[in-house]
Amino acid sequence: MAEMLKTGPLTVNGQNVNLDEIVALSRNAKKVFISEDRAFIARMEQSRKMLADAVERSIPVYGVTTGYGKSCGKRLSKKDALKRKGASPLPFHGCGTGEPIGIEETRAAMVCRLLCLARGYSGVSLPLLEQIASFLNKGITPVVPCEGSVGASGDLTPMSYIAATLAGDREVFYRGRRMPALEAIEKAKLTPYAFQMKEHLSMMNGTSVMTGIAVIAVERAVRILDAAVCAAALAVHALKGKAHHFHEEIGRAKSFPGQIRIARKMRELLATEADLSDLEENSPESLQDPYSIRCTPQIAGVLDDALQWISDWVTIEANSSNDNPIFDPESGAPLMSGNFYGGHMAFAMDALKAALASIADMSDRQVMLLVAPQYNRGLPADLVGMKGPESLFYHGFKAMSLSSSALAAEALKNTMPAGSFSRSTESHNQDKVSMGTIAARDAARICTLTERVVAIHLLAAAQACELRGNIRYRPRLERLLEKLRKESAMVTEDRPLDRDIEGIVQLIAYSDVFRI
Repeated sequence: MAEMLKTGPLTVNGQNVNLDEIVALSRNAKKVFISEDRAFIARMEQSRKMLADAVERSIPVYGVTTGYGKSCGKRLSKKDALKRKGASPLPFHGCGTGEPIGIEETRAAMVCRLLCLARGYSGVSLPLLEQIASFLNKGITPVVPCEGSVGASGDLTPMSYIAATLAGDREVFYRGRRMPALEAIEKAKLTPYAFQMKEHLSMMNGTSVMTGIAVIAVERAVRILDAAVCAAALAVHALKGKAHHFHEEIGRAKSFPGQIRIARKMRELLATEADLSDLEENSPESLQDPYSIRCTPQIAGVLDDALQWISDWVTIEANSSNDNPIFDPESGAPLMSGNFYGGHMAFAMDALKAALASIADMSDRQVMLLVAPQYNRGLPADLVGMKGPESLFYHGFKAMSLSSSALAAEALKNTMPAGSFSRSTESHNQDKVSMGTIAARDAARICTLTERVVAIHLLAAAQACELRGNIRYRPRLERLLEKLRKESAMVTEDRPLDRDIEGIVQLIAYSDVFRI
């Protein structure tokens, strides 16, 4: 996806940006610049002036002339508020725990924050946007601990790490190393940013981390779905399954678009000019293939359909002004509300988790059908590739099936909806929170697990197709098998397959091998 977007930079001017562009920026496949358009600059300056006017008129502005959170009842004079521009909530939010969020996810979060602030509602300055863009273009990625956000007031703690690095504090990844942010800034020939009034809070108050993780999870899910459909088609062929289970009229009779799309892909992959009687099992008990095979469009179609609305929701969130407070462009009044609440992201990611884990389950069940001699219609037990008496001493895909089952079980276990676990926090000020960041992190983990299950599925199905020996009758599958074999040779003598799995995972995540 990102490879297709290297053609030119993204110029941010408050416009909507699609998920493909965010992914490309997250992978450093594009550069980003701040627009010099006069209307855009005027809108940003107007927002900044609204903030200054509100302070001048002693209008309470949350986080500027007040305390933070439950402490908002504390008031500062205009003089004290102006002095306070150097003080911030960044230090006390430096309490994140856990491993760092992935570099791609962190960069996507930075892009999402840039888009949020560029909407012109936040009262921030153009130099802040320029600093974020410079970090992205120079490849400076903040180290952001993954734990510590309840998803309202957005991603305060993780975003504090991104904000702090702009000023030269905390740590970053740069040129393949983890180092102090100030060191990276100096190496990149940048200058530590000096935050102005409200800008610390505008960097922190919002949904950018959960959304950045969600953007990458959606892109991964699309690729996982493509790969799982390819694996299923290989499995149908290897098991001498029935192509008519994917007849177009079946989809029309139920009419879910995702089911229809998956069935069409299966038909394209299984297309042949050969007599089907030579490719399909004809015994009486094979009249219908097992559910995980014949219901592939109905199972995978759920994820396909879900991705349509999930992508829309993530796109809306990524392009939203989710800061607090924001300024009414008509009246200039500060509006203090809750756009930082990540409920939509929580629900979308919880749904993605369930649909993805179902794909892991489907793939694992198909692996079982391929390795089990009582179900695989004449293939060797465990897909052992060695022939003759020596085959008794080999185990083929026996352990691969175990790994697939373990991975699928872990994916299914992680589908518990994070959004259902709201906790009252911060002295009952944040008394209903979204847990959107936890849901997004769960979705990322399930992506990782499902990628690995599907990789095993592809390897097992490829092995089974070679053992079946007639893949040449289906040209699309034959070409697919050739591409898989460039990454992993057929298993004859037993060998470790962990690197093979990882190689196929990389194909799923970063190539177009499985695009149909």
